[in-house]
Amino acid sequence: MSMLLVLTTVPDRDSASKIARELVESRLAACCSIIGGLRSVYWWEGKIEESDELLLMIKTSEELYSQVEARLRSLHPYTTPEIAAFKAEAVYSGYLSWLLENVRSRD
Repeated sequence: MSMLLVLTTVPDRDSASKIARELVESRLAACCSIIGGLRSVYWWEGKIEESDELLLMIKTSEELYSQVEARLRSLHPYTTPEIAAFKAEAVYSGYLSWLLENVRSRD
């Protein structure tokens, strides 16, 4: 199994905390890091928008991606949430072992 880093942006700390706690409690993620201070500039409904956001970095296994995506889509306050996943090229073996011990498949 390999580590996957899933990124999503959210509008506020309450949304970030709710999503992070749900993913960790359900063991779909071993850890979620909440990073503040983002300013996003993007196209939405035909015009350029700007908003303050937080970044949620979700650490999970590649095998759980579809479940993480489904849970994010159900919890996320945005109509079209950013959900982007990146496979880790290299991970310290001790961290990878910890991560895999703290996530589980819910199939």
